[in-house]
Amino acid sequence: MTVNEALNKSQDYGLDLVEIAPSAKPPVCKIMDYGKYVYEQNKKEKLNKKKQHTVTVKEIRMRPKTEEHDLDFKLKHARSFLDQKNKVKFTVQFRGRELAYKEFGERLLERVVEELEDVGKIEQPLKFEGRNMTMVMTHK
Repeated sequence: MTVNEALNKSQDYGLDLVEIAPSAKPPVCKIMDYGKYVYEQNKKEKLNKKKQHTVTVKEIRMRPKTEEHDLDFKLKHARSFLDQKNKVKFTVQFRGRELAYKEFGERLLERVVEELEDVGKIEQPLKFEGRNMTMVMTHK
């Protein structure tokens, strides 16, 4: 049908003539309420956004001499963060002369990896930045 016929028909119905596929030969148009169409599209986008999970980075800070119970407590939190599909950044902070004993921090982070290997994997390996040793784990 010609463009003029389609426009006349859409005006008779009190609706809009909307071009759906402009690149097709001939172009495809539809007679519809354009305002309602835009509203439905926005509603679908909002629903899809609501269902989408945003990944956040949670940080767990420790010291090289963190005690057993404290470490278990922090690992329990890290496990719950990984179960929620968040990334977890482990930071070992060195103060004063502790910097001479970097191997304590390395052992601590190795233990973290062993404990959490069933729910997470290493995304960013152990890295030393200034007085901090960091590592990032993500959900398997």
